[in-house]
Amino acid sequence: MSKFPKVIAATSVALTLAVPAAAEKFGLGRPALPKEIAAWDLDVAPDGTGVPKGSGDVFTGEEVFAEKCAVCHGDFAEGVGNWPKLAGGQGTLDHDDPLKTVGSYWPYLSTTWDYVNRSMPFGDAQSLTPDEVYAIVAYILYSNDLVDDEFVLSDATFNEVELPNADGFILDDRQEAEAHFWNPEPCMENCKESVEITMRAMVLDVTPEEDRADAPADVEPVQDAAAEQPAEVSDEVVVALDPELVAKGEKTFRKCKSCHQIGAGAKSKTGPILNGIIGAPAAHVEGFRYSKAMKAAAEDGLVWDEAELAAFLAKPKTYMKGTKMSFAGLKKDADIEAVIAYLKAATAE
Repeated sequence: MSKFPKVIAATSVALTLAVPAAAEKFGLGRPALPKEIAAWDLDVAPDGTGVPKGSGDVFTGEEVFAEKCAVCHGDFAEGVGNWPKLAGGQGTLDHDDPLKTVGSYWPYLSTTWDYVNRSMPFGDAQSLTPDEVYAIVAYILYSNDLVDDEFVLSDATFNEVELPNADGFILDDRQEAEAHFWNPEPCMENCKESVEITMRAMVLDVTPEEDRADAPADVEPVQDAAAEQPAEVSDEVVVALDPELVAKGEKTFRKCKSCHQIGAGAKSKTGPILNGIIGAPAAHVEGFRYSKAMKAAAEDGLVWDEAELAAFLAKPKTYMKGTKMSFAGLKKDADIEAVIAYLKAATAE
């Protein structure tokens, strides 16, 4: 898949060599400049040939992804509405409707890097720096559970990552294998005695809808309507809070809003509502389908006091193995403190 850009680059060079003759004959064109040829030569080979110097870690990738990619692909690469999912789908390639993502389908990391570098963000292609591309790809790998949250992708570590479907592709040998039944002259009409429909498309929801751009993906409905109501606020929650800290927490909470809601009228989405979370037992929202790990923690008596919640927000997957929350975690203690303050304030409103 990564070989195609080489063809483009080679074509560019071939055209460059032919230009002087064309210019002499028709008085048009000029030789391409070296920097113009270099602008085409962006491809990255499966062995890492072509990647520039640079590096990016998972946490930085999460921030860049949230700013530049999440509007279409979701904060956790889960896709928004019908926009593409970049994570999940492992074990679905033999299904009638497989989910083809970086983690389940793409064979080479070079394809991921090259595509992000060449074509993204949508509408502003090739605006990312190499470090930003490394960071985004690192976060996509993390979202597919292929690396841990401390992983740093760079030109030095590029070949350390092997995607699960690396052996799922074969070389295209049709030029040799199928040449024996090619016709020297193409048939242009009445090529078959009859035309029959042999297969029908089964998936019809593949075109993004403009009015669904902000819709959450994979919504899990809450069974109990009572769970949608804000929980009663204890006297311990209604305390004086620093307005600036709360405002900072509200801004940081934007990373959570694709899955969680809070306040009056909040509804559970891919994650449960967070009303009354401070001081509440784990898995307390009735009707929400929690992970087995969260249910087990609840049975063991886990209560979301500020210390436990802060530890969970820092590294969810490290804190609780098997959690469904794919969020990498908040890197800064100040951000964690601010989010907790916001959760208190939003519940108290």
